[in-house]
Amino acid sequence: QLQASGGGSVQAGGSLRLSCATSGRTFSNTMAWFRQPPGKEREFVGALRRSAGSAYNTYYANSVKGRFTISRDNAKITVYLQMSSLKPEDTAVYYCAATSKAPVLSALSNDFMYDYWGQGTLVTVSS
Repeated sequence: QLQASGGGSVQAGGSLRLSCATSGRTFSNTMAWFRQPPGKEREFVGALRRSAGSAYNTYYANSVKGRFTISRDNAKITVYLQMSSLKPEDTAVYYCAATSKAPVLSALSNDFMYDYWGQGTLVTVSS
């Protein structure tokens, strides 16, 4: 129901754009990206959460703020993670996730809030 793609190898300072293709049902109120670095636990990257009406707000982990951007294309029912100024510490398997809920800000980073998960796509950043 969620299909992540776009991973690959890039040098530090480079850019990549990840895509998360969804079904209509999983193109939800809140879409998020998580990542799991080698040998570490999964961590929150950012989220796109519906606010009033058709507006959406974005939220990011401090480690990626200013470098990563989450967006959505309603026509393609796809969510994107544009990653710029990549660092070796961004190396990880990246997962997209979705929930029909609109978690409070403090809960956005909790992976148990999300009902649907993609299979992950590997991003490797070399120095």
